[in-house]
Amino acid sequence: MTGSSIWHPFTQHGLEEPIPLVERAEGAALYTIDGRRIIDAISSWWVTTHGHCHPRIMAAIRAQAEKLDQLIFAGWTHEPAEEVAAGLRAIMPPSLTRVFFSDSGSTAVEVALKMALGFFANRGEERRRIVVMEHSYHGDTIGAMSVGARGVFNAAYAPLLFDVGRVSFPGLDPQATLDALEAECAAGAAVFIVEPLVLGAGGMLMYPPAVLAEMREICAAHGTLFIADEVMTGWGRTGTLLACEQAGVVPDILCLSKGLTGGAVPLAVTMASEAIWRAHYSHDRTKTFFHSSSYTANPIACAAAAANLAIWREEPVLGRVASLGARLEGRLSRLAGHPATSNYRRCGAIAALELGSAEGTYLNQIGPRLLARFREANLLLRPLGNTVYVMPPYCIDDSDLDTIYAAISDAADWVTTGA
Repeated sequence: MTGSSIWHPFTQHGLEEPIPLVERAEGAALYTIDGRRIIDAISSWWVTTHGHCHPRIMAAIRAQAEKLDQLIFAGWTHEPAEEVAAGLRAIMPPSLTRVFFSDSGSTAVEVALKMALGFFANRGEERRRIVVMEHSYHGDTIGAMSVGARGVFNAAYAPLLFDVGRVSFPGLDPQATLDALEAECAAGAAVFIVEPLVLGAGGMLMYPPAVLAEMREICAAHGTLFIADEVMTGWGRTGTLLACEQAGVVPDILCLSKGLTGGAVPLAVTMASEAIWRAHYSHDRTKTFFHSSSYTANPIACAAAAANLAIWREEPVLGRVASLGARLEGRLSRLAGHPATSNYRRCGAIAALELGSAEGTYLNQIGPRLLARFREANLLLRPLGNTVYVMPPYCIDDSDLDTIYAAISDAADWVTTGA
């Protein structure tokens, strides 16, 4: 499509790459205005879980739109928000007793950081240092960028970002990561924020549950608050409802978004322990948690989330995730021996590998060429540089998975012949 005045995210318009116009979606497929069927191999940026335009979620949105569209949430409430909060309390760790609504994964992280720092400030403790993991990504607002990897994503905005402590990604040397975290926590770090098991935008980097469990233990031993950013890893992506479950870990603060509404509309929550709530609970108005947005807990978005929670209660979602993971393994693992691929890995319903260079880099020149190949093959498959990953909706069928596999296999052959 040409002639649009839209400025698209993560898009260098100077490259003049085509931008297809999608008019509808269903299940694991998108349909363009020129009649093409596009397989959504990345869940439209990791959000769509049960499939596009899921009937139960769409029905809930339609019904709510006829009753209440928007309501200020400061000092007011509504039934869909109450239903979502109760539904989350029923399936999330019992110690996470408080639910704060926001609009996106990035804002859920901003809320978490503010809650954590407010916890110490309201208790009169001088603890402000935040510790993060190398290669992490937590969003594109200022606080979220500050706790993410520094590089091409945010170099232009460096004067706006605050300093944080960093530990290495626990790849080749997990003990070095744990030792660095121990040192930070022993020195009085206030907060450690982490993507559990899988670092998404950092290149679908994966590490074992045992390391996550040890990191949690270190934080607990020193009173360092542990924030789990499950915006991408939550809602079944890693094979369990939360990635933290695989390590037996319960965070002090939990960030959720993306699959919270099944991916249909924007909504996020930050769940906190009672201790963090109590640190803000006071007759002193200066200890109020000062955060909101105009559309906090939008009723229509909450209705979608309530429908998603009903699907999780009443349908075998994790069984579908397990089936998808096995079917991904059965196909993509065959590429592990291809001379153009390296570092095949899978966690739940996420599979990834590198094409060409053994090390994934976001600005690898092969990335745009791969993107074009996949687009021409009628796939929404967006590599992170030379890292190709597959993260489809749980409803995807074998035929579409075969098409995805064939396209990646063809791309690997193309790289071998001298891309």
